[in-house]
Amino acid sequence: MARVIFYEKPGCKNGTRQKVLLTAAGHEVVAYSLLTEPWTVERLRSFFGDRPVAEWFNRSAPKVKSGEVVPENTNEETALLLMLKEPLLIRRPLIEVGDHREVGFDVEKLDAWIGLKPVDESFKEMSESLMNQDLQGCAHGNGHHHHNQQGGCNHH
Repeated sequence: MARVIFYEKPGCKNGTRQKVLLTAAGHEVVAYSLLTEPWTVERLRSFFGDRPVAEWFNRSAPKVKSGEVVPENTNEETALLLMLKEPLLIRRPLIEVGDHREVGFDVEKLDAWIGLKPVDESFKEMSESLMNQDLQGCAHGNGHHHHNQQGGCNHH
């Protein structure tokens, strides 16, 4: 079982589902707000590994949806500076276990890394159901637009 440092947007439905899945697998989840964390360029960069810059971005962020920020046309340095200024642009969650860091919630990758199998039979059905859902994007589904100033997920 791992101690999982989990940077999220508080109140995001998919973040809640992701934490449930990790907890059901016996991991200790320590959640922090991605929006209020005092990021540095170096620390933030360490979560992205060798992924292309376009995969660092939260596709649900208002500035990405509006076309103001185009991840495919953004270089590494600019992406990091934009994200420090506006953390909503960072793809979520950022996950840290020991000295290994990842971005996003790729069920297969996480299962191979720390294990997502439920530790208790009573969690089995719920965990299997969650693992079959798209836990990467915004839980509001395609076509949903955020109308609040904060952007991203909000309470409904």
